[in-house]
Amino acid sequence: MPRIEIDPDSGFCFGVVTAINKAEAELASTSHGSLFCLGDIVHNSDEVERLRAKGLHTITHADLTRMHGTKVLLRAHGEPPETYRTARENNIEIVDATCPVVLKLQQRIKEAYNQPERPQIVIYGKIGHAEVNGLVGQTEGNAIVVEHEDDLDKIDFHRPIALYSQTTKSVEGFRTIAEQIRRRIDPACTFTSYDTICRSVSKRVDRLREFAASHDVIIFVAGTKSSNGKILFNHCREVNPRSFMIANESALRHEWLHGAESIGICGATSTPRWLMERVSEKISCTVS
Repeated sequence: MPRIEIDPDSGFCFGVVTAINKAEAELASTSHGSLFCLGDIVHNSDEVERLRAKGLHTITHADLTRMHGTKVLLRAHGEPPETYRTARENNIEIVDATCPVVLKLQQRIKEAYNQPERPQIVIYGKIGHAEVNGLVGQTEGNAIVVEHEDDLDKIDFHRPIALYSQTTKSVEGFRTIAEQIRRRIDPACTFTSYDTICRSVSKRVDRLREFAASHDVIIFVAGTKSSNGKILFNHCREVNPRSFMIANESALRHEWLHGAESIGICGATSTPRWLMERVSEKISCTVS
C-alpha cells in the first residue's frame, strides 16, 4: 500500500474562504433559502454544484441588468464600477465578497488613473479573467492588458507607463514583462512597476515544488476554468513528470499509480479540501 499524502498548503486561499463563508451565512439566514452569485463563486465546478444544492444560483452580468429588488453576492475576484451602478439602479442589495487584496489593487489602479498626468495603466494578467475585468473597469476600460510578451506591442513606449499585476499571476512572468517594458521604453519616459501579486498565493509555489518532488506520483486537483490551477500544475510537472491534473476523482486512472510508493495530492487556490480528500479515498480504494 503506497503512502498517500494531501498537501497541507493546497486548497482555498483566504479570499475564496471568505466568499464561501459569506455565501453560506447568507443562505442560512435567508427565509427563502436562496441567493444569487454574479459568476461562479470559485473556478471549481464541484464546489459550485455543492453550493448550488444549498441554494446559491449563478447569474451572468446580462441577468443582473434584468433583475430588481433582490440580493446578489459578488465573488472574491471583484467587479468593475459598472456592476455597482447597475445594482444601485435596479435596487439590488450587494453582498460584497471581493478579496481585500483585490480591492486594494482596484483602489491603487483607480488612484493612478485619476492622476492629472496619468500614465498608461498596464495590467499583466489573463485577458477576460474576472479579476482583470474588474481592474480594467477602474480605468473606464482604458487599461492595457498584457498576457504574453507579444501583447507588449499594444503599449506606446513613448509615454509613461505604470505596470500592475493580476494577483494570481506568477512572479517570474511579471518580472519578465517588467524587464521587457524597461528595455523598450523611451529613456525620457518614466516606468514604474508594482508587484501586486498576492504573496499568500505566490509563496505556495516553492512549497508545492518541494511537495511534488517528494512523491513518486502527483495528482493535482483543479477545475478546468482555474488559471491558477494551470500555473501551479505546471510547477508540479516541472519537478515531477509523473504529475497528472484531474477535475475530480472520476478522472483518476489506475495506470498512473502503477509502482508508486508515495502519492501526493494537491490543488489550486480554488480547490476545496473536501474534494482532495475524496480523491484520496478513491486512490486508497484503487491501490488497496
